[in-house]
Amino acid sequence: MTKLNDVTIIDGLVVSKFSRALFEDMLRGGITAANCTCCIWENFSETMANISQWNQWFRENSDIILKVTSTKDILKAKAAGKVGIILGWQNTSAIDKDIRNIELFYNLGVRVMQLTYNTQNLVGSGCWETHDGGLSDFGRHAIDEMNRLGILVDLSHVGANTSDQAIKYSAAPVAYTHCCPMLLNHPRNKTDEQIRTIAQHGGFVGFASYTPFLPKGRDTTIDDCIKGVEYLINLVGEDSVGLGTDWVQDHDINFFNYLTADKGLGRPTTGSFQFSEVPSMPKGLETLGSYRNFIPAMERAGWSEKRIRGVIGGNWLKFLDEVW
Repeated sequence: MTKLNDVTIIDGLVVSKFSRALFEDMLRGGITAANCTCCIWENFSETMANISQWNQWFRENSDIILKVTSTKDILKAKAAGKVGIILGWQNTSAIDKDIRNIELFYNLGVRVMQLTYNTQNLVGSGCWETHDGGLSDFGRHAIDEMNRLGILVDLSHVGANTSDQAIKYSAAPVAYTHCCPMLLNHPRNKTDEQIRTIAQHGGFVGFASYTPFLPKGRDTTIDDCIKGVEYLINLVGEDSVGLGTDWVQDHDINFFNYLTADKGLGRPTTGSFQFSEVPSMPKGLETLGSYRNFIPAMERAGWSEKRIRGVIGGNWLKFLDEVW
């Protein structure tokens, strides 16, 4: 049996309603570090306010969380028995029209930037945009700057054409931090070809245990998630795969209405995929405090200790060390 206290656990995307209680639950779940969203539709000033809030949380909860800006900080969190928080974006809306703001936010600790969130922005097209016009020249400039600084380029919500161009343009490997393979026909899921392409260019895929993306929906179990991860492994090998759960704990339906409105305020962006209730997490994985349940599920599937250590966090650690 794998010893949990000897395993580094990294989640590629948590977008929960953050609070002291949420951080305590992350700690109970044995999470070493997580990419935590601080920009979805927000502009420059709103994102600055979000980072100010995070700075307050870091001060007030320093006994259980710490800010991560390098893989050394992830190891520090593990040694200290704390949860490492990686500040990440799901949109580049926060830079407004000034590429120089990327370095400013880097200096504030942001280490993951997703190019687009669902629809069109100055960088390129999202996965729900009717016409995917591809990566703009502004977007190429943004990627150049992210590469220079050591910021991970995230393509999870990015349109297929824009993603393909970004994968091939970026000088550094990029990631789908939180996605599912096309086990269910859903615009947010990635085809086999998309997954192979990102891996062929040194990239990484974090599996999203997010029930709206999975065939059984609310009836999904943790064992179904392990089968989904195995599907990815069979495509690209176990070293290029980790977890990126897309965890939404403690949010209410208003948050999901905000997510699916264009720019947070406009038209519904997700067609027939509208939310009438808050999505549940898979059975056996109901809260962040149950995160350690991934390990016995992996063991039930007959995984080797090497594979478990890699997928639960070791692969993320190696990949982030390369990009950062």
